[in-house]
Amino acid sequence: MDEMKYTQLVEVLGRWKAEIIESYLKAEGIDVVLIEDSISQSTYANPFAPVQVFVRKAELARARELMENFEDANEDQDETDEEDEDETEE
Repeated sequence: MDEMKYTQLVEVLGRWKAEIIESYLKAEGIDVVLIEDSISQSTYANPFAPVQVFVRKAELARARELMENFEDANEDQDETDEEDEDETEE
C-alpha cells in the first residue's frame, strides 16, 4: 500500500472557514484537500460541520508556519474591530 502523501493540518467548523484557509494556502503554493464530515443524514447542508484541511506531508512545516501568520493576522483584526466598537459606543 502506498504511503499517505497528505496529513491533516487543522480542523475547522464550517466549510466557509476551510475555504478561506484553502485559498490562503493555495495562494502561497501549498496543495490543499478539504474533507467535510457529514453529521446527519439530512439533505440540508450544515454550515458548521467539521471540515478537515489536509496538506502534503512535505509541505506541512511551511503550512503550519503560514497558519500561525494567518491566525496572528486574524487576532490583530479582531482586536482592531473591538477597538472600533469601543470608539463608536463612546
